[in-house]
Amino acid sequence: MKLIVNGIERHPEKDQKLLSYLRDELNLPGTKDGCSEGACGACSVLVNGKLTKACIPLLSKIDGAEVITIEGLSEREKSVYSYCFAEAGAVQCGYCIPGMIMAAKSLLDANLNPTRQDVKKAIRGNICRCTGYVKIEDAILMAADYFRENKAVNPEKESGRITTRFRRIDAIEKALGEGKYADDINIEGMVYASALRSPVPRAKIIKIDSSECEKDERCVKVIKREDVPVNKLGHLVHDWDVLIGEGMITHYVGDALCLVVSYDKNALDELKKKIIVEYEELPGVFLPQDALTEAISVHENKSNVLVEQHILRGDATGVLEECDIVIEGDYHTPFTEHAFMEMECAIAMPDRNDGIFAITAGQSIYDDQREIARMLHLPKHRVRVQTALVGGGFGGKEDMSVQHHAALAAWICQRPVKIKLTRQESLMIHPKRHPMDIHVKLGADKNGRFKALKAKIIADTGAYASLGGPVLQRACTHASGPYNYKNLDVHGVALYTNNVPSGAFRGFGVTQSCFAIESAIDDLAEKLGMDPFEIRLKNVVKPGQILPNGQIATSDCGITECMEAVKDAYYASDRTGIALAMKNSGIGVGVPDTGRCTMSVEGGKIHLRTSAACMGQGIATVALQIAVETLGVDPDLIIVENPDTSRTPDSGTSTASRQTAFTGEAVRRAAEKLRIEMNEFSLKELEGSEYFAEFCYETDPITSKKGNPISHLAFSYSAQVAELDENGKVKKITAACDAGRVINRQAIEGQIEGGVLMGMGFALTENFKTENGYVKSKYGTLGLIRATDAPEIEVICVQGPDELPTSYGSKGVGELCTIPTAPAIANAYKRRDGIRRYSLPLEKTAYKK
Repeated sequence: MKLIVNGIERHPEKDQKLLSYLRDELNLPGTKDGCSEGACGACSVLVNGKLTKACIPLLSKIDGAEVITIEGLSEREKSVYSYCFAEAGAVQCGYCIPGMIMAAKSLLDANLNPTRQDVKKAIRGNICRCTGYVKIEDAILMAADYFRENKAVNPEKESGRITTRFRRIDAIEKALGEGKYADDINIEGMVYASALRSPVPRAKIIKIDSSECEKDERCVKVIKREDVPVNKLGHLVHDWDVLIGEGMITHYVGDALCLVVSYDKNALDELKKKIIVEYEELPGVFLPQDALTEAISVHENKSNVLVEQHILRGDATGVLEECDIVIEGDYHTPFTEHAFMEMECAIAMPDRNDGIFAITAGQSIYDDQREIARMLHLPKHRVRVQTALVGGGFGGKEDMSVQHHAALAAWICQRPVKIKLTRQESLMIHPKRHPMDIHVKLGADKNGRFKALKAKIIADTGAYASLGGPVLQRACTHASGPYNYKNLDVHGVALYTNNVPSGAFRGFGVTQSCFAIESAIDDLAEKLGMDPFEIRLKNVVKPGQILPNGQIATSDCGITECMEAVKDAYYASDRTGIALAMKNSGIGVGVPDTGRCTMSVEGGKIHLRTSAACMGQGIATVALQIAVETLGVDPDLIIVENPDTSRTPDSGTSTASRQTAFTGEAVRRAAEKLRIEMNEFSLKELEGSEYFAEFCYETDPITSKKGNPISHLAFSYSAQVAELDENGKVKKITAACDAGRVINRQAIEGQIEGGVLMGMGFALTENFKTENGYVKSKYGTLGLIRATDAPEIEVICVQGPDELPTSYGSKGVGELCTIPTAPAIANAYKRRDGIRRYSLPLEKTAYKK
C-alpha cells in the first residue's frame, strides 16, 4: 500500500483504519478520535480533496490516495484559520476544532464566497457540543474573507483588561491540533488497560477465570478485586466499587469486574474475550417508583432511598386551599447524555516519591488525587495529578471513570498505563442527567400574584450515589423559580436503581424543575386570562425582596432587566414562548467552598497558579484577565500554569458555576498583594517571591432556621424567548442573561450560545435510551443538534442595579444559559397549537412525530 500523507510518501505495513494509522504510526494527533463510529467528525481529513472521517476507511480502500490532516495545512492556512477561530471566539474545549477546520478547508477550497447556510451545510457532519456553532460559522466566514481578499494576518495587540475583547490563551494550539489531550500523550514503556464489564445489570459473580488470558504473551496482568487496597469510592458516599469480585453483586452494566493490562492496545478486546465469567443473573429494579417498594435492594442491606429533601417555608398547603386559581400537572424529564467530544482517558505511572503520577482529563485534579489516594491507601502527597487539555465535561467528568483504574494498574504493574474508553463504553459507564418525575401544584390570586407552590420530585439516581444528593437538593431549592412568594413545600427523593448512574450535568437538577414550573406558569396565566410575559413580570423577584427559599435577593439581581431585554422578541410573533431561570453561583448551603490562587515571580514572568479545571469554559483566560486588570501589566507577562497538584493550590471542582466567582476573586486578591509589592520593587527584585490568596464565602445550611438564610454567594438570572417558524421549527432563541459584569465578551457569548443549543436538544431531540438497564443509544442516535438545525441565537448580557463586590462583579453563566431553553420552547409550542406537552423530549413537533 502507498499513501501520500501531508506531501510525504508513506508505505503502511498493515491494513488498519486511517485514523489509527495517522495517530498511532505517524504521530499526527491533531486528527481526534471522538467516536470511531463516523458520527462526530472530530477525525475529519481530506482524502483526494474530499472531506472524509478518518475512522471509517481502511487503508486498503484508499490505497494510493493523498491525505491531508490539520498538520498538513500550509503556513498561510494555519495562520488564517487559527487567527479567525481565536478572534471569533470559536474555540472552547477545542476537541472538535481541527475537524471543523478541515471541513472549512473543504468548503473554502471550492467556494470563497460562502453564505452562512453554505457553512452550515459544510460542517453538518461535525458535532460541536460547546459552542452552538455560531462562532464556528463566524470564524469560517471570516477566514473566507481573509483568503478571498488576501488579507494579512496581523493580530491587534490586546490589553487583556476585563470587559474587552481578548482571544483565548489556548485557542491557537487547540485549533491547530497542537494542544495535548490525554490520548495525545505517549510515555516510553507505556502499556494499555481495559476493564471487563458486567454482562448483565444485576448479577452475583460466582467465578472469574482469567487463566487463558494470562497465558497469552500479550497480557501483562489481570487485576481483580483482591488486588485493590480500598474498593469503595465516591464523591460524597463511598458506594462505588472499583472492581466487582467473586461473590459480589453487580449494580449496572458499567461495573468493572477486572482490568486487563496488555502491551498491545489492539489486543485488549480479544484478551477480554478469553476471560470466562460465571454468574447468576438476578432481577433488577429499573424504575424509581419500583425502587420505592424496596422489594429489591440495589445495594445489599441498604435502602434504595439515597436521600430525601424537604424544602418547607410558610404554609403552602393552607394557602393553596385559599387561592383563587390553582394549576396542577405531572412532568417528566429523561436521562440525557453529556456527549462531550473527548472520551474519557487517563495515564498513570509510578512516581519518584514511591507514589503515583496521573495525567487526567476531569473536572478537578484534587478530586482525582483524593479518590486515587483513598483507593491505594496512600497519603495524598504521594499522589500527584496533572491535567491534560479537557475535551468537554458539562458535569460528566466529575466522577471516577478511568483515572482510578489507570492509577491502580500503574501501581500494581509499576509502569506507565493508559486507559481510554471507547465511545460506547463512555455511554455505558459515566453518570447522566437525572430522569425526574415532577408533580407541581401552583396557586395564585385573581390578580395573578403567585401565592404558594407544592411539588414532589422523584429522581432516578441509578446504580451509585455520585452527586445525586446535591442534584436533588438543587432541583428542590430552585423549583420555585426566580419569583417573590413565601409559601413553598417541595419534597424530593432520589432512588437507587440498576440503571446507569445519574450525576452532575449542566444545570444540576434545575433544568428539570424549571421545565415543570415554567410550563405550569404559562398554564396558570391561560387559566387566568393573563399574558404569560406580564404574569412573570408581576411576580419576578427584585433586589431586597425575598426568594421562596428565604434568601433576600441581593442588589445585583437582574431578572427584571433580563425580561425587559427579551420583551420585543416575545411580542415579535404569536409563535413565541418565554421562560425564566435562576442558578446559584458556588456550592453554598453551608458546604465549605474556597477558591485559591498562588502567584509567583519566576524568570521575569508572573506565574498564575490555580487548579481550576478548564473543560471549555475558559477559566484560565478569565483568570489571566482578572490578573491583568488588577496588576495593570501586559498579558504577555503572565504565564497561566496548567493544574498540577504539585504546583497549583486546590481551587475546588469546576462545578456549580463557581470558578469565575470564587477562583476569580482569589486571583484578584493574590494579584492585589503582588501589585502592592510591584509599586516598590521591580520584577527582577521580586524574583522567587510568591503571593497566595483564597476566597471563601460562608453560607447557611439547608436546615437553617434563620428567617432569611444565605444559601449562596449569588444567583445568576436568565430570560429566554423561543420563536417557531410557520412549519413548527425553532427559528430563533433570544437569551438574556444576568451573569454580572462580563469579563470576556467572546467567551460569555459562546458559553450562552452553546448552552442554549444544548437546552434545545434537551427539549426536542435528545433522549438517552435504556431498556431494563441496558444502554440502547449510540453516539449517532443521541439526537445531538447539528449546525443545519441550529436556529439563530441572540445573546443579550445585562446586569442588575448593582454588582457583586467580588471578582469585579462577575457571576457564573455556564449552567444558567441552558436551563430555561426547554420550557421556553415548550411554551412556544403550547401557544402555537394549544397542546401542553408534559414530557421531554417534546412530542408532536417538527423534530419528533
